[in-house]
Amino acid sequence: MKTTLATIFAGLLAATPLAAQSAADFPTQPMTYIIPFNAGGESDISARFQQAEWESVTGQQVVIQYQAGAGGAQAWSQLNSLPGDGYTVMGINLPHTILQPMAGSVGYKTEDLTPVHYFHYTPDAIFVRKESQFTALDQLIEYAKANPGLVTFAGSGSNSSNNLAAIRFNELAGVTTTYVPFSGTGPSITAVLGGSTMAGFNYATSGVSQGDALRMLAVAADERLAAFPDVPTFKELGYELVGGAYRGVAVPASTPEDLRQRISDIVSEINAQPGFVDKMESGGFVLTDVGYDQMDAFVAKRVEEYTAGAKALGIIQ
Repeated sequence: MKTTLATIFAGLLAATPLAAQSAADFPTQPMTYIIPFNAGGESDISARFQQAEWESVTGQQVVIQYQAGAGGAQAWSQLNSLPGDGYTVMGINLPHTILQPMAGSVGYKTEDLTPVHYFHYTPDAIFVRKESQFTALDQLIEYAKANPGLVTFAGSGSNSSNNLAAIRFNELAGVTTTYVPFSGTGPSITAVLGGSTMAGFNYATSGVSQGDALRMLAVAADERLAAFPDVPTFKELGYELVGGAYRGVAVPASTPEDLRQRISDIVSEINAQPGFVDKMESGGFVLTDVGYDQMDAFVAKRVEEYTAGAKALGIIQ
């Protein structure tokens, strides 16, 4: 039988009496961390890295549950129906939770959601397979200028960070390329490896999992990644392209302010654990520390940025 958020919490409520909780001694029992995607993706991997540190920071375990569907929208649309006692947190992603409501009715609005911390992003990057004729970004750009539309980029879905990055790259480099959306990171990487597309606009983390089967030409980060010290940033090469998929933690809207801040502080403390930092950086993730007190400004800036991207993608006029 398919697991739903209602059945998850029916079990939790039966097992543990939930009482009003102050932030001072929170948490006093295990927590549930819902991932709105299937197991195995970047959201799951980073949450598992957090899980390994959660008990040492809080004294309590965190149990990871999965509620995949509609690119995360199935879970996000139900978030505010869950108990706001602090013991329920959910993974949240950008640009998904801004672009999805722009594109159509998905059961929630961006402003309905309550992110309390964004703890990392996975930078967009251009990949080619090792047999590719392109060994540097300028070679790919030169080819794209001479052959408009012939450079094909595999990416993880329409209206995704990969899609936005491809649009922005075209503008900055003065080229016309063709973006080919796939249902996720795995299928898009398979397309690059198999030669179905000439290149890929994927997340830098894919370079770790695929090893030397892929060649990364440039990465959309402010600085070179520890996992890929030889790969230049787009900025180094003269293109102001920085960003990727941001991932964080959200809570139901009914969660009190003091517990929102406490959960943000927990995530921030986990972010500082040496073992966590090593795992994330070795995996190609870029750590951020956007806490609850910074959230309104951070989300507002992303809304402005992604609205411009949505116009370029034709989502809105």
